[in-house]
Amino acid sequence: MADSAQRVAVVTDSTAWLPDGVTESLGVRVVPLRVTIGARTATDGVDVTADDVAIALRAKVAVTTSRPAPAEFAAVYQSCLDAGSQRVVSVHLAAALSGTWESAALAAQDFEHGVVRVVDSRSTAMALGYAVMAAAQRAREGASAAEVQGAATETVDRTRTLFYVDSLEYLRRGGRIGTAAALLATSLSVKPLLQMVEGRIVPLEKVRTSTKAIARLVQLTAAGAGDGPVDAAVHHLSAAARAEQVAIALRAALPKLGELHIAELGPVVGAHLGPGVIGTVTVRR
Repeated sequence: MADSAQRVAVVTDSTAWLPDGVTESLGVRVVPLRVTIGARTATDGVDVTADDVAIALRAKVAVTTSRPAPAEFAAVYQSCLDAGSQRVVSVHLAAALSGTWESAALAAQDFEHGVVRVVDSRSTAMALGYAVMAAAQRAREGASAAEVQGAATETVDRTRTLFYVDSLEYLRRGGRIGTAAALLATSLSVKPLLQMVEGRIVPLEKVRTSTKAIARLVQLTAAGAGDGPVDAAVHHLSAAARAEQVAIALRAALPKLGELHIAELGPVVGAHLGPGVIGTVTVRR
């Protein structure tokens, strides 16, 4: 698993959800973002949890997130090269949602042209995770940097992300959705369904109750997945029982479902979506 055994090293950020053991088995390096809760700043995936974020949001404590500095990426890239890799492919959450991709791209400029390739996953969480795993698997097989990058981008193109939120207020606060859209949903007392389109969060449908919204989320997820083989993930923040219900429904609705992961969102993504969120990610195989 050592980086020196691979021609291409794969790097991502802490918003990627990866199944247990994947970072170690595929040799993926992770650069963390940071979460500030009140006056305390913590490192995503290290000393802050999703529960910490959910509790703070419910208590109306200010929660903000920040990207890694370019120097942090540059240090990781250099360590990969020092360990024997010849190239680095760095795959990150949507540039439209965060400056993380920009920090990675700036760091890449510290190296000779083509040594570091930076990929915009146009999403986050398991949608980013699927792209990272595809890239890392190709790297593990000895593929070139162009082939590893291609594996990530091709996976992005086959991935779809939908989600339900109890409230658009958290997205509005973070500037991830327009104020007008947030106010419209609130004024109508509807439950919004959203989707990720080219890295941006856009409204999909408005449903009157949370029960109907969750049922509709399953329907839309299944329709988008089609009849072919597909892997899926169900994400949530502080809504484990609801996520399990969605997973059960997806198992029934997707006849060629392969792997299905249920995972709580990490602190950074959870901070922008709020408690009660349910998301589905599907990737066609």
